[in-house]
Amino acid sequence: QVQLVESGGGLVQPGGSLGLSCTASGGTFDSYSMGWFRQAPGKEREFVAAISAMGATTEYAASVKGRFTISRDNTKNTVTLQMNSLKPEDTGVYYCTRDSVAWRFGTHRPEYYPIWGQGTQVTVSS
Repeated sequence: QVQLVESGGGLVQPGGSLGLSCTASGGTFDSYSMGWFRQAPGKEREFVAAISAMGATTEYAASVKGRFTISRDNTKNTVTLQMNSLKPEDTGVYYCTRDSVAWRFGTHRPEYYPIWGQGTQVTVSS
């Protein structure tokens, strides 16, 4: 019944920026951690960032730390991924996901997240 819808993907040059948004409906948004994963062609879906239910705690993959920022606005049921200094290796389909707990410490694997959006394509290319 919970639905997640991503927006904001597109084509950007290396070094550029994109902001992705995810809007949730049909559930209790502020009770759960939210995350972003991405999947490049031929590769496994990989963790990008996560944020705790109330936004107090965040965690990032080493590959994006310092460049990406995850945030949430629980009054609007939205989660944002701001991506700066983009690299070609950031290319992939980006998925918004909702966890089943308020915060999952340390390990973020796709199989831990029960609800997913449809994905939005991000392409970083000259």
